[in-house]
Amino acid sequence: MKRRNLIKAAVAGSVAVTFAKAAEEDAGPFEIIDSNVSLFHWPFRRLPLDQTGKLVTRMGELGVSKMLAGSFEGLIHRDLASVNQRLSEECAKYKELIPVGTVNPEMTGWEVVLNQCAGKFGMPGVRLFPNYHGYSLESASFQKLLKLSERLGLFVQIASAMEDVRMQHPSVKVSDVDLSPLADAVKNAPKVRIQILNWKPRGLAFEALRKLPQIRFDTARVDGTDGIAKLVEAVGSERVLFSSHAPFLIPEAALIRTLHESRLGENDLSLLVQGNAEALLEG
Repeated sequence: MKRRNLIKAAVAGSVAVTFAKAAEEDAGPFEIIDSNVSLFHWPFRRLPLDQTGKLVTRMGELGVSKMLAGSFEGLIHRDLASVNQRLSEECAKYKELIPVGTVNPEMTGWEVVLNQCAGKFGMPGVRLFPNYHGYSLESASFQKLLKLSERLGLFVQIASAMEDVRMQHPSVKVSDVDLSPLADAVKNAPKVRIQILNWKPRGLAFEALRKLPQIRFDTARVDGTDGIAKLVEAVGSERVLFSSHAPFLIPEAALIRTLHESRLGENDLSLLVQGNAEALLEG
């Protein structure tokens, strides 16, 4: 759907209804792919869209046709093979969902879990939670995971954060992932496709990572005036993917923030909401 109709929809009042109307009125030139949603229950509280059917329905009303879906269960469940099994089965019920498995490279047998994601479940990629799983991006196991993912043709999503540290449960306090070692970690796996999720790009880490073409970024926590446009200008239009972090964050806000980026041309916007996600999936 075209941006002019979506923007009109966004400011018209009832976001879900008006987005759907805009989609019906204008079928081209692009669809919307969300590169970062999660299924099942957030461990610490219920969320309005934490039932898969409700999430898929709402995202469809907003014009989102496909979603790369990870699992909230992957944060603290120890049996990740079962977590990925449940995710695969749940996504098979909905044509809009593409499952992204969870792997913890510090757990015994993680290589088997990674191979299951690629083989048994046919997943295109995996999502990592280094802060919840207790390892750094300097670890040998993480670097081995990058090499194996490259060999298997899997993309790797790194969730830099899931929740503002100020809002975390007092018994589960985790810092945002330190991304500064990532630039060195990818040297031995130069063709692996990596996307950083839920990050506010800044500092020396960003300066190093923006120079690496295999690193992609998402829009979930990018804020400020023209924040998304500035990110696109800094790293290139082919390395930023639309992301809502739904249902943890409100998907309507992510869409409105993206579509109101007046500094983005139609080609850049098309890449942002569709083309770059397709490239990540295709390898």
